[in-house]
Amino acid sequence: VQRHGGHDMATEGDVELELETETSGPERPPEKPRKHDSGAADLERVTDYAEEKEIQSSNLETAMSVIGDRRSREQKAKQEREKELAKVTIKKEDLELIMTEMEISRAAAERSLREHMGNVVEALIALTN
Repeated sequence: VQRHGGHDMATEGDVELELETETSGPERPPEKPRKHDSGAADLERVTDYAEEKEIQSSNLETAMSVIGDRRSREQKAKQEREKELAKVTIKKEDLELIMTEMEISRAAAERSLREHMGNVVEALIALTN
């Protein structure tokens, strides 16, 4: 332990380089409180983080139930839409025309045709856009 100006140079594992000047005496004391403050700030961050985690877990449960409700509503809406589309009558020649013109699968062509209430022109226009 090297002494300079009556102060201990080694402080708990910190390696400090000090220039050999006369100003070292008065400048030393403010350094300790600053180190202490940073520790307090770290502690503050940790407690904020812990509180956020608690809040997030309760929000997560609420969010999950909301998502679940929304999904089941979307599923019902999708099923209703499929039933409506299934009722639409489409012509076989229209279906084959779309398949050959657009070079798409039978399912895709049928879907487009049903979505446009069997109107082959509208279905083709929608597929080209």
